Amino acid sequence: MGQAIGEVLAYGVGVALSPLAIVALVVMLVSPDGGRPAWAFAGAWVLSLGMVSTVVLLVADGADASTNGAPATWVSVVKIVIGLLLVLFGTRRWRRRTGRETEPATPGWMRHLDNVTAARAAGLAAAFNVVKPKNLLLTIGAGVAVAQVGASPAGQAAAVCAFVSLGTVGLGLPLAIHVVMGSRGRDLLTELRDWMVHENAAIIAALSLVIAAKLLGDALISLTS
Repeated sequence: MGQAIGEVLAYGVGVALSPLAIVALVVMLVSPDGGRPAWAFAGAWVLSLGMVSTVVLLVADGADASTNGAPATWVSVVKIVIGLLLVLFGTRRWRRRTGRETEPATPGWMRHLDNVTAARAAGLAAAFNVVKPKNLLLTIGAGVAVAQVGASPAGQAAAVCAFVSLGTVGLGLPLAIHVVMGSRGRDLLTELRDWMVHENAAIIAALSLVIAAKLLGDALISLTS
């Protein structure tokens, strides 16, 4: 169980650091009817992460991801593919980063979050984890990483729960500020939103490249051992 949980830590942190998802949640929280949409967003985030990672885990487990406790060759190939895709994605994001004095363009979908419904908020959260490349690749990586260990069903379930919990930490911070501070936390949330929007490209780029390096390193060790 411990090994399975250890395998997903980096992936969970990578999903947690999703600046635009955090920004979207903050925008909902500071809107007049922020309660229901924001909590619907957080709930759908948890559900979509759990569903995708579980489906990947079941598929990988059924494809014999673990051979006598060691990763199968195809698992290393998948890690290399995901790692290279993250390098490509991270490099593109790094090139799109803006200078400190330049105001980044606001995504079109973000302009409509002030009066978003709970259902649309939930759909947006699911899209972040099912459609957005970074989170989708990391969730696939987490599911495969759990399967490759050959843990018991209880260990696999614990690892998925750990991944989802870690992946939700980024949303948990603004939610905690909103619950604890109420209207007094509005200025703090606004500052967090502005910082995340401005540093989005740099955060995503650095994170993608670091996790890509880990994936490629793990794959090469497995293939050459």
